[in-house]
Amino acid sequence: MTLPSVVKAQDKLEVSFGADVVSRYVWRGEDQGSGASVQPELSFAWKGFSLTAWGSTSISELEPKEFDITLGYEIGGLGIAVTDYWWAGEGSPYGHYSDSHFYEAEVSYHFGEKCPLTLSVATMFAGADKKANDPDKQNFSTYISAGYDISLPAGVTLTPLIGFTPHRSLYSNGKKGALSEVSLTASKEIKITNNYSIPVFVQAIAAPAYDQTYLVFGVSF
Repeated sequence: MTLPSVVKAQDKLEVSFGADVVSRYVWRGEDQGSGASVQPELSFAWKGFSLTAWGSTSISELEPKEFDITLGYEIGGLGIAVTDYWWAGEGSPYGHYSDSHFYEAEVSYHFGEKCPLTLSVATMFAGADKKANDPDKQNFSTYISAGYDISLPAGVTLTPLIGFTPHRSLYSNGKKGALSEVSLTASKEIKITNNYSIPVFVQAIAAPAYDQTYLVFGVSF
């Protein structure tokens, strides 16, 4: 997920909604085991603040299910967000906040149109992210990423991205630190009518921490 390069404070409450359909759900270099998925989103924004509900449900599997809530604030290129991640799966109780929810704080910055670089640091600070050798202590899993948007002819945008974790965490596959993701995303909007276009993307992902590669297709509605 990337933040827009320019964010204007809205005086009126704005509501946006939509959904992505992806051929495979890969998050920060890790395959979420859900195969093809539908990922709806509902967001409310007001004066730079936003409240977003985002989910993912597998098309081909019965159990994979995720529901996340994010409270964010954006001004200029700076974004601050706190997210409650829940991906315990279909049939699991939602209310087990200490052992099935992961709470993360994220700070990101987009440098603008002249230098469309986005830097982001995200750290789990509460919930089920515990140390493997001491389950009573938080692990503070941290993910650091950098992405750069490159505009090409025909409305295509290329976005190379690199993400890593500096210590043993959710994204390191048991290693003390790891390069979690190196990816290249090509995206564009396909015009359907004069007033309606559908964004599509293809993302090539290498996940050195897991020794895996992925090629993902997605379309947004």
